[in-house]
Amino acid sequence: MDILDEFFKAPVIVVLTLLPIINPLGNAPIFVSLARGHVPTMRRMAVRVAVNSWIILMASVMVGTYVLDLFGISLPIVRMGGGMLVAMAGWRMLYSDEDNAVRDAVVDQATEFSELEVAKRSFFPMSFPLTAGPGAIAASITLGTGAPLVSADYLVATATAAIGTAVTIGIVYLCYRYATTILTKLGAVGTIVVMRIVAFILVCIGLQMMWSAWAELNGLPQ
Repeated sequence: MDILDEFFKAPVIVVLTLLPIINPLGNAPIFVSLARGHVPTMRRMAVRVAVNSWIILMASVMVGTYVLDLFGISLPIVRMGGGMLVAMAGWRMLYSDEDNAVRDAVVDQATEFSELEVAKRSFFPMSFPLTAGPGAIAASITLGTGAPLVSADYLVATATAAIGTAVTIGIVYLCYRYATTILTKLGAVGTIVVMRIVAFILVCIGLQMMWSAWAELNGLPQ
């Protein structure tokens, strides 16, 4: 009965843990901008981002702890490095000239990328660090550290993590797949405003991750 309860409760915990960190609605304007608003390209990119992100998060759950132990890296250091990446990505978005790109993403539906370009944009920056980013990876590793080592319990823990991660990524896929519907409601100016706000929030999230990691390493209150 305990195993059965765990099987139903654990996926919910995974979703509630990862979804706020990933924040797919906040990433939707960036996704549309990268795809230039081209609907077939967005479909292809959404699938690739979903697959990439699921693999990254599941790898973090299953072997993340062992990889960190192998290289002698602690979770605070992961959060510190990840925070730097997130802050840098947000800074580039905040001060780069994205107005024309965003306008094209909402208006221009004619440009289709090659398969190689779709693969590149799907992985960086969309899959990493914006979707399966440092925060989500650190959370996945933390979820994986609680997995029991007994074979039967380990299989159940892995299955529940896979289900919870799949549900989370499914929600992310829907948000990205139908991002143009969301942004059409906002309009071109609204989209630009949202992107700037998201960029600023990314900078703040990155700095917060760095500060939390620094405070944990030095025993300071967070």
